Amino acid sequence: MPFSIDQASVPVFIQFLESLAAMLGKAAAHAEARKVEPAVFCQLRLFPDMLPLSRQVSLACDFAKLATARLAAVEAPKYADDERDFAQLQERIARTLDFIRSVPKAAVAAGAERIVTMKLAKGEHSFAGPVYLMHMALPNFFFHIATAYAILRSNGVELGKFDFIGSLPA
Repeated sequence: MPFSIDQASVPVFIQFLESLAAMLGKAAAHAEARKVEPAVFCQLRLFPDMLPLSRQVSLACDFAKLATARLAAVEAPKYADDERDFAQLQERIARTLDFIRSVPKAAVAAGAERIVTMKLAKGEHSFAGPVYLMHMALPNFFFHIATAYAILRSNGVELGKFDFIGSLPA
């Protein structure tokens, strides 16, 4: 069976969003054990000019939902970007997972033949579907997941590589 764009997108987004949710669960337990307010924890950053944990999570979700929607040529849901604690971040991940699971595989697979046009800082840019996924969507998605991991790890949450990777598919 040939490899398809739907196999390289939605299952990967699901695996890593589920691992992000599990990492946030560990972070919530860590914060509670150390009597740190979740709202404070969610505002932690690696460096002052970087986005906080809450935005890293919301952007990871955005890249997953927008990539899925763009490849499938469907409308992505809009979220308020106002999450302030672990429960709200978990809800954001859950809504994102619900959306990307609801998009038909055939619609995502058809993204291999689509041109994805989007606005970037340097203006509008068009990509072939596979180029968009492999060179724009996935790198950005992983950047925000890895940054969230690094924020949590640098603040004492006991995480390892397999917390980042999550459950491997069969």
